[in-house]
Amino acid sequence: MIFSSFPFIFLFLPIALIGYFLLARRASHLLAKWWLVGASVFFYGWWNWRYVPLILASCLVNFRLGLRLLPSTGRPAPSRRRELVLGVALNLAVLGFFKYMHFAVGNLERLFSTRFDLMEIMLPLAISFFTFQQIAYLVDSYRGTSRETEEVNYLLFVTFFPQLIAGPIVHHAEVIPQFEDGTRRAPDWEHLSRGLYLFVIGLFKKVVVADSLALFVGLGFDSSGPITLFEAWITTLCYTMQLYYDFSGYTDMGLGAARMFNIELPQNFLSPYKARNIQEFWRRWHVTLSRWLMNYLYIPLGGSRRGVAATGRNLMITFTLGGLWHGAGWTFVLWGLCHGAATVVHRLFSATGRRLPFLLSWAMTFLFVHLAWVLFRATSFRSALRQLEALAGLTGLFSMKMFYHVHIFDRVLYLTILGFGLAAALFLPNSRALTERLTFTRANVAKVVALLLISFLFMNSTTPKEFLYFDF
Repeated sequence: MIFSSFPFIFLFLPIALIGYFLLARRASHLLAKWWLVGASVFFYGWWNWRYVPLILASCLVNFRLGLRLLPSTGRPAPSRRRELVLGVALNLAVLGFFKYMHFAVGNLERLFSTRFDLMEIMLPLAISFFTFQQIAYLVDSYRGTSRETEEVNYLLFVTFFPQLIAGPIVHHAEVIPQFEDGTRRAPDWEHLSRGLYLFVIGLFKKVVVADSLALFVGLGFDSSGPITLFEAWITTLCYTMQLYYDFSGYTDMGLGAARMFNIELPQNFLSPYKARNIQEFWRRWHVTLSRWLMNYLYIPLGGSRRGVAATGRNLMITFTLGGLWHGAGWTFVLWGLCHGAATVVHRLFSATGRRLPFLLSWAMTFLFVHLAWVLFRATSFRSALRQLEALAGLTGLFSMKMFYHVHIFDRVLYLTILGFGLAAALFLPNSRALTERLTFTRANVAKVVALLLISFLFMNSTTPKEFLYFDF
């Protein structure tokens, strides 16, 4: 079940909302929290129930370990530190087994020209997200900045369905105090209306923009035929917009659904394609992942405290591992290396005190991010090189042969959507700004209804697309 589906919108979400607030009001808040945990586990198990025991076991182990790591236990710091290292290693081992085992074995097979018989391992949904979230909890428990003694609260912290599948990667202190706030246990019109508004914006971004652009992306990246400069730029621009609208749209839906429960999750996207340098881009794109990498990897490595060379090394390590977090493949590693190198260059240039003109700095940043996405989407270096050669005009200049079998109406429609998506990403306010500015007028209600109806039409007339980050 995904957010952009009729069963979620018309069945699961209303039932979860009504059940939660009814139980909180007429029974007990504890029972309401267990209801929400049960609903979230059901939501997760809808995809594949076989991995429900995995996430529940992970929660139980990390909850118990978190209790042992608290400074208030009075246990010596060295003992707690050893258990913290063990806990982090255990979480990474589980993530490594499910996500990177085939990648590691494949490289060994190529290295030693041999063949290993390895069982098929299916990647559990959201394992990258809930693993990082629980590692952060263990570290915060060790530092004494988070403390949880109730199992239901910890289960709710990890499994709360609006943020379970694709983040944002939240801290315990950001979510659970809101559930414990007595003023948030009854339906609130302000939260419901703004949450619905944000959900509708996200739904439109996902099903109208992202899913429509998926056709041209597939034609350009997944075919083996020749591709010209014009086709390559259309293909790669479609992917640059598809990835943004798919992920940010799904995140908006999650934030909107959480808001309906009176829970405000941290923002994950802040108009990233408006960034004027690569460092600013990472402050706007997947904000909570950037925050996690900075707080739990870059700073522990030494951050920028030990000189220019050490800072560059720490940045390269952080971005390389960030690339590997996204996917088990050398293209992801190179993508991370490219962003790390770009960040190092930006740091060195900034240290000179010079500044580029606004348009030039924005254009350089957007072009770099755009070209790097080729590595992110390509299934191999050969596929990436094919796209990059075409983007440089080395394989022909103009042709539409790749899109000929697409109906002329669809071609015009999808190219129009591409133009709209590009203009909106660069010039319109982001979802957060739109939600904060919302006023309840007839005109705004009409806009919301129109967006919703258009989204439903696209959901009904196009082949359903999976959320791209399910693969990461």
